[in-house]
Amino acid sequence: MRRLCLLLLLICPPLFAELHETDWLELMPEEDRLALEQMPQIEHAGAEADRAFDAPGGLKQADDLPAVMYSRNTVAAMDGRQVLLGGYPVPLESDEQGRSTEFFLVPYPGACIHVPPPPPNQIVLVRYPAGVMIEDIYAPLWVDGRLQIEPVSNALADAVYALDASEVRAVE
Repeated sequence: MRRLCLLLLLICPPLFAELHETDWLELMPEEDRLALEQMPQIEHAGAEADRAFDAPGGLKQADDLPAVMYSRNTVAAMDGRQVLLGGYPVPLESDEQGRSTEFFLVPYPGACIHVPPPPPNQIVLVRYPAGVMIEDIYAPLWVDGRLQIEPVSNALADAVYALDASEVRAVE
């Protein structure tokens, strides 16, 4: 049985490529991960009163955070890689049927309404022309597609990765 599994891996690697879930920390260089581990606790209280997530700058960083929270550092090895990434959507664009065709994917729920948001290297712009119905931003999604290093800045957030999704589905 073991030989059969190894043979299948050699013959059909694309079939097994999607089985590997990409960890969000793989998108950060080692020095950024270490800096995050050493960072003091950040207060999240009161963010909703300060501004709405969809207001200009709603996911932008405040000016008084540790430098790692503004990091635009990327991992070159991730550029062009096929990934399966789980996260939470922040809708940006939708089609006539109300399906989201472009959204930010963030690693934890509430990142779109709590300060501080993730660093730019922990926010991924997802483009999905087929669209997906997003009824609850607290419901996680799996996104499968090719990741690119692509700096993106709009009124809502800054990101340094973009992903052209081939599939988007709810986490079950």
